[in-house]
Amino acid sequence: MADPLYFLRGESHAAAQILAFDWSQTDLGPPEKWPSALKTAVSIMLASHFPKAIVWGPSMLTIHNDAFRPILGRKPPAIGRSFRDVWAETWDGISDIVARAYQGEATFIENFPLVINRHGYDEEAHFTFCYSPIRDENGDVAGMMDTVIEVSQTVATQRRMAVVNGELAHRMKNMVTVIGAIASQTLRNANDLSEAQVALQQRLTALGHAQNLLTNSEVGSVKVRDISSFALEAVSVDPDQIDIAGPDMWLAEKQALSLALVINELATNSFKYGALSLRSGKVSIAWEVGGPDEEFSFLWKESGGPPAEPPARKGFGTTLLERVAPLDFHGTADLFYGAEGFRYDLRTSKRALAG
Repeated sequence: MADPLYFLRGESHAAAQILAFDWSQTDLGPPEKWPSALKTAVSIMLASHFPKAIVWGPSMLTIHNDAFRPILGRKPPAIGRSFRDVWAETWDGISDIVARAYQGEATFIENFPLVINRHGYDEEAHFTFCYSPIRDENGDVAGMMDTVIEVSQTVATQRRMAVVNGELAHRMKNMVTVIGAIASQTLRNANDLSEAQVALQQRLTALGHAQNLLTNSEVGSVKVRDISSFALEAVSVDPDQIDIAGPDMWLAEKQALSLALVINELATNSFKYGALSLRSGKVSIAWEVGGPDEEFSFLWKESGGPPAEPPARKGFGTTLLERVAPLDFHGTADLFYGAEGFRYDLRTSKRALAG
């Protein structure tokens, strides 16, 4: 005699749960008396490693395989319960799709967002699934097969990539604009092509170092100390001639790029005309935040070098120090020339450092 429970044989936790459930209190009755169409569907479902659930009859009773269980999280056992009750919190989002399946229409949806509660709290999850009608021996739709895979992590990754790509496009656009301005001003104010080539290379190197810091930063901003150190690398400053001091302070992209160019310009000028042109010369780089208005101050101070004199003509460097950097920082800048050396003081409010 044929085994009436043949469709539940095999190593499956779900099959054991189906056998253990008291079906006598449901429309279906005991499994051995289930319709052959349902038995066949259950057999196929239990043998699949793809998450599947069968929804059967007017009561929409749920039967699922082992692979479907993780999707339920910490929800109560779903086998033998109404599909409507299992997904009560999101029923408004899927009831029309279920209804179409019961009317004989299969539906396939990718990355479908649903707010579900399976761990004791509401969360947005995404699923790619197909609701397929299951017909009985008479050809009538008696239920449906829910074939589903959760894609929440994939969707989250895609969203992060979209943000990253958008940020990258924004940075590239800004970088092209800055490079164009640097090149134009450098070539316009240089005495000859050789001088322009050296100045442009140094400025672009400083800009590249700052951009590398921003690219490697997870928060989209970088520390003032890191900007200072990397900007000085572009001009090969002797570390014994430099003193860098200040608290941990973070700058947004535009300000970070601007400060990198400022430090590079100051170091280059110091090598040519200032403290760094002599072995005895020293440069102090310091920044602080203080006062009732939480003022941010960045100070470049030279000592031990020749007297500082204002430039005979104003080129890109002077424009950068006097106008461009203060504008980027929403603050002010002062340039001091004297017998003791050159000093540059950039000031703004701490609030303005957010961009």
